[in-house]
Amino acid sequence: MQVLAVIPARYGSTRFPGKPLVKLGGKTIIQRVWERARAMDCLDQVVIATDDQRIYDHAQEVGAEVQMTADTHRSGTDRIAEVAQDWPDYELVINIQGDEPFVREDQVEALVRVLQRTNAEIATLARQLAQEEDLFNPNVVKVVFNRRNEAMYFSRSTIPYIRDLDKKEWFAEQCFYQHLGMYAFRRDVLLEVTALLPSRYEQLESLEQLRWLDYGKRIQVALTDQPGIGIDTPADLERAEAYLKEHGTS
Repeated sequence: MQVLAVIPARYGSTRFPGKPLVKLGGKTIIQRVWERARAMDCLDQVVIATDDQRIYDHAQEVGAEVQMTADTHRSGTDRIAEVAQDWPDYELVINIQGDEPFVREDQVEALVRVLQRTNAEIATLARQLAQEEDLFNPNVVKVVFNRRNEAMYFSRSTIPYIRDLDKKEWFAEQCFYQHLGMYAFRRDVLLEVTALLPSRYEQLESLEQLRWLDYGKRIQVALTDQPGIGIDTPADLERAEAYLKEHGTS
């Protein structure tokens, strides 16, 4: 199966405007994401998708494949679907977040492997929560999955709720899983789910993957023991700089 990776990049971030073009260790964030993705053996093509001329021009300058997309998309998934329409020979499409400059090949490869070896329609990642303070943090999305590792629900709330136990004891009693927002789609499924109307649960939680579940799509969850290192705010950029110095990631 031919695998297309699309990196959505938007300039107008509310919390960090211009984020893709911000420098991290001498290179822009979007350049770092693209370089790491391009070096992955499990990917056959990597495309940056943007609606901003500044990002488009920069991508061309560093030699990246880039495509200008509409500025009306509600999410990065909608943006990658527009790109996928122009690459019909690629059966699998990976959404690599444009703000994760340390994206790991083993995690991307795990998602590709799920779709190559199973009949899952969508694959995503989760890791066991490592810090108790994340348990009740609505910015940390949680996921529960069944015995076949198929997602049952995603939530900003703590799931599962342990009815007969004090909340102070939950973290020690139960494994909770954080959802990491990287996805792999079968191309036809990607085009289908992005054409669906938003669902009620999606709107309530502001989580687009709930729409896919609501319409009966199977989301397979692959487990990883590594966190995602995303950059959402200037404070995250400072932490990324420290990580870069410590680990010497090129």
